[in-house]
Amino acid sequence: MKFVFATNNQHKLNEVREIVGEWAEIVSLSDIDCHDDIPETSDTLEGNALQKARYIKEHYGWDCFADDTGLEVEALNNAPGVYSARYAGPGHDSEANMRKLLAEMEGKENRKARFRTVIALLVDGKEYIFEGIVQGTIIREKRGNGGFGYDPIFQPDGFTETFAEMGEEAKNRVSHRARAVRRLIDFLSTYVPSV
Repeated sequence: MKFVFATNNQHKLNEVREIVGEWAEIVSLSDIDCHDDIPETSDTLEGNALQKARYIKEHYGWDCFADDTGLEVEALNNAPGVYSARYAGPGHDSEANMRKLLAEMEGKENRKARFRTVIALLVDGKEYIFEGIVQGTIIREKRGNGGFGYDPIFQPDGFTETFAEMGEEAKNRVSHRARAVRRLIDFLSTYVPSV
């Protein structure tokens, strides 16, 4: 099977290819010569994922899937959520986002958070949604050099390491994206294409 993963994020692409393995061929937006700035204007993860997948289907004709991921922090009313990638404002990077988050968590005892990934799949003219969640804690200072995004300050429940300390293989066994991708694969492995 061959699918377009509607992302330009090389970290996400590598992570998903690693999880999927030989089971399916995952091609990126650049592989289909898509260099468009795909809109993400929804105020929900589900809405953004669907928006991206629909855009690729409409403009390029491919069956595809897209994801959106948010870090939801309990003490901040589930912020940054859908705004996780641009939490510190446009043009800012992961470092700025983490600095802002840690500053906002200053003095807060409740450090509970969760990463949530939503995948929208468009295949044979139908839309499907898959979700993966991992619960954890926002630690007080960065640890680890691996991963990306908020990984150095997120410690998943049941582990003593942050995502950034775990290494790719270990993270890909338990991450929110891995859980959502596994649900996608479970669905596709029993899917019968319409004729």
